[in-house]
Amino acid sequence: MQNIVGIDIGGSHITMAQVDPEKREIINSTYVREHVDSFGPKETIFSAWISAIEKVSHNLDKDDLLIGIAMPGPFDYENGISLMQQGKFIDIYQVNIKEELAGRLSISSDQIYFINDAGAFLEGEVFGGCVQGFSKIFGVTLGTGLGTAFYNGETATDEDLWDSPFKNSICEDYLATRWFVNHYAELTGGKISGTKDLLDQSEDIQSRMFDDYADSFAEFIIKYVKNYDPEVLVIGGNIAKVYPYFKKRLNQHLEEHKINLPIKISAIFEDAAILGAAGYALKKSYR
Repeated sequence: MQNIVGIDIGGSHITMAQVDPEKREIINSTYVREHVDSFGPKETIFSAWISAIEKVSHNLDKDDLLIGIAMPGPFDYENGISLMQQGKFIDIYQVNIKEELAGRLSISSDQIYFINDAGAFLEGEVFGGCVQGFSKIFGVTLGTGLGTAFYNGETATDEDLWDSPFKNSICEDYLATRWFVNHYAELTGGKISGTKDLLDQSEDIQSRMFDDYADSFAEFIIKYVKNYDPEVLVIGGNIAKVYPYFKKRLNQHLEEHKINLPIKISAIFEDAAILGAAGYALKKSYR
């Protein structure tokens, strides 16, 4: 069996696990999550990454190891070079991460593959999640930010719609967690941190907010997602967990616009990027 490690690199953590390519699932006993100071110097970042990778792969044959890494952009995914010029990871701008990791792990750079984090989420759902067997899939992650990806039957690509024009601003302002925070403050003068807090409020305010959110999400699907002509829409991220609260109104809007689009909720949520990065590495290694 091929030894594969899937890795999800975020702004404050690195999360990873070994993946069983036959069962298409994470081997839970190998799960590793470490804090990373992404604003720190290059050596601090790489030391944290290497420490975590060595923990997850210590019992694997390095000659037969594949590593798939889900990475935020901007990034040169083919060559493994960071293009992030501001904020997090600024000290590794233009560093060839693929070569750095390969050298520090004593493996070939050909054993390491990178994929965009939004694409990795959708690859994970295709590889071992809720949309196995579909060939045209649109994926949306609804959380702190807005992630969008499209799977064309071969590969999932980041569609980068988060800052596309929407109403009087951009898509992310209406579909990410901050919309719930801001809209709740507008309606009540109070504070919530997200959808979990909203569920503790009165039914009236919940209904009002989830209806407003459904209106925006439907408009987003009509304006952008419909153009891809997907067979299915898969939703992940924390907001997907409250889908039952806005499902009915969302589907009513889609029916009114004669959009017959099945919607599936992520089967693996936070693990989707790890599974997707591993599945992507496996797929690329065969080519």
